Amino acid sequence: MALALFALTAVSGLIDAVSYLGLGHVFTANMTGNVVVIAFALAGAPGFSVTGSLTSLAAFLLGAVLAGRLVARNADTRRDRRVRTALALEIALLAVSAAVVFAWSANGSARYAVIALVAVAMGIRNGTVRGLGVPDLTTTVLTLTLTGLAADSRLAGGTAPRQRRRVLAVATMLAGAAPGAVLVLHGQTAWALVAAAVLAGATALLYRE
Repeated sequence: MALALFALTAVSGLIDAVSYLGLGHVFTANMTGNVVVIAFALAGAPGFSVTGSLTSLAAFLLGAVLAGRLVARNADTRRDRRVRTALALEIALLAVSAAVVFAWSANGSARYAVIALVAVAMGIRNGTVRGLGVPDLTTTVLTLTLTGLAADSRLAGGTAPRQRRRVLAVATMLAGAAPGAVLVLHGQTAWALVAAAVLAGATALLYRE
């Protein structure tokens, strides 16, 4: 399971690069950042969009609701089947978002459609991964992981539990975000979304409990 969650963390890095660099400084996976961005926009800071961030936030919450309903309706099924179902939805939404960018670019109303599609996918992911309850591997947020890495370190007087896992979580996020940023900055936003969908697809195929 841990390997799958590391792979999905890399997918989140790709998604963050696409959303923040290619969709107008909006987060579609990290809702803490999105709330702050909304505050910046309301304060009049240039380069931020209230509409875009609110679209992302609403779509993310919709995705999380869908994840909750998926869990509730399939409580008697095996957990790996529920995870694969959630990943299938994520892959489909990412593929459709890539198709939208290929067809219409990420401008105007198409940009909001892409924001919504990707944010729903990330809401489904977060709702599903939350139910797995694997420490330090939320796949989208590293704040608590980094806090644990420092606060539990030997330098802080701790025993450094799960140190390798925490370091790998940070590394895989970087490993996804860096190529994602390169693709977006070179005008290949759609291909960054394709890469995210392909990596999520490989994760679904190789997922094991």
